[in-house]
Amino acid sequence: MPLRALRHSHSLLPSKRSGRRLLAYLLAGLLATAPATASTEQYGFDLPDIGTAAAGTLTIAQEKEFGDAYMRMLRASKPIISDPLLSEYVNALGHRLVANANDVRTPFQFILIDNQAINAFAFFGGYVAMHSGLFLHANTESELASVMAHEIAHVTQRHLARSMEDQAKKSPLTVAALVGSLMLAIAAPEAGIAAAHAATAGTIQSRINYTRRNEEEADRIGIDTLARADFDVSAMPRFFTRLADEYRYASKMPEYFSTHPLPESRITDSRARARQYPQKRVPLSPDYQLARARIVARYSGIAAESAMDWFERKLKKASPAEKQSLNYGVALLHIDARRFDEARTLLTPLIQAQPNNRFFIDAMTDLDIGEKHFDKALSRLNDALANQPDNRVLLLNRAYTYVKAQRGQEAIPALERYTHQYPDDSNGWFLLQQAYESTGTHRDGELAAQGERYALRGQWSKAIRNYTQASQLVELGSLAQARYDARLDQLRHQQARFNALKDR
Repeated sequence: MPLRALRHSHSLLPSKRSGRRLLAYLLAGLLATAPATASTEQYGFDLPDIGTAAAGTLTIAQEKEFGDAYMRMLRASKPIISDPLLSEYVNALGHRLVANANDVRTPFQFILIDNQAINAFAFFGGYVAMHSGLFLHANTESELASVMAHEIAHVTQRHLARSMEDQAKKSPLTVAALVGSLMLAIAAPEAGIAAAHAATAGTIQSRINYTRRNEEEADRIGIDTLARADFDVSAMPRFFTRLADEYRYASKMPEYFSTHPLPESRITDSRARARQYPQKRVPLSPDYQLARARIVARYSGIAAESAMDWFERKLKKASPAEKQSLNYGVALLHIDARRFDEARTLLTPLIQAQPNNRFFIDAMTDLDIGEKHFDKALSRLNDALANQPDNRVLLLNRAYTYVKAQRGQEAIPALERYTHQYPDDSNGWFLLQQAYESTGTHRDGELAAQGERYALRGQWSKAIRNYTQASQLVELGSLAQARYDARLDQLRHQQARFNALKDR
């Protein structure tokens, strides 16, 4: 399922300037909720539970509220990868780590941003975002997991809230200068650092030092989480070392180093801590290799010819276990270039060997749709859903196939159930909008589905406009109108709460 087609249109986005202004207001609201004085507790490196010190600044409920608001802004300002396969993979991997982490107080959600720069960041409410470029530099699943475990520790130890508390000790003017760009600095380091230049040099240095303490703590806790989850704990220092060596003499450092200072002492310490755990050989992860191949083929930001060259170079020295993922990646490139015969030659033996592998089912669906073999695709998907009736990847693929086959009416009931169960998944709303549109008789449903996509980006006025129009199109006093009007009330309430964040 080529989810690149499901990304939001730039016409739906606010300007970058307005998004950043709202972000500054959001963080100013955070500052307004903080107490005038704060605890002077010093955070020792080996203390077992130092994350609870932030309780005086923000409650968990407030963190969730700010996290939801920032996630909506992120959807509107960053190219979020809405690929169901990759979302399924990173969330399965992330929740495996969360299940083995301590001090988990919030649900977690893991998202991918289409950006080849090396970066990852965590923010309020249990959200962890990773750039797709991480897959190009992490050679194993354990290395990717080490980055995720580190970010999970930032959330469980409430480092962002603790940073707020730390800033509350400074003068109001200095706090305003730094806090106004804090969240922006996490997601877009260069912009955040530029904003921070308005503050004093001494305050900047103290903030850097505080961040380094957080980084050291996140490393320590992250390594422990890796061990509990049966990953290779040496993956963290190995990944750090390779990044440091690769960029030692670079004129421009990766964004990752802007938000994750990497001095030699930190690498040495992570290596020493990893040695305290039993060393284990972790087998190759087929799912990671397939996800990585999908990233290279579709989300690496490099030309198709360069991606093909990457796969061909890897194939020359690949083990048999690695070849299937590399051939899968090559097949995706063939599909996207409409070289369907070449793609089928590669995919047929893969899916014959693993008929329930969702990466291969998804690729074969793309291939069948490309050749307009819609019934063939639907038959395969229905067989797979008989064994995995609630799998989101398969449900979305089937809906996508119905829409591409101009059979939107058959997709609507399933998509209505899907969007009710997963209201935060923009894929479901996009497909439901397309399905309604294809019928030519459900303009109200089309407007409502598009309105939900606006709401997921915090574009409340547009969402309210769409639902108002939908309500006007249906029969006066009907159940449909009552439903639309009830949703309008909810959207206005959400808009008021969202706006209140910047007015606190």
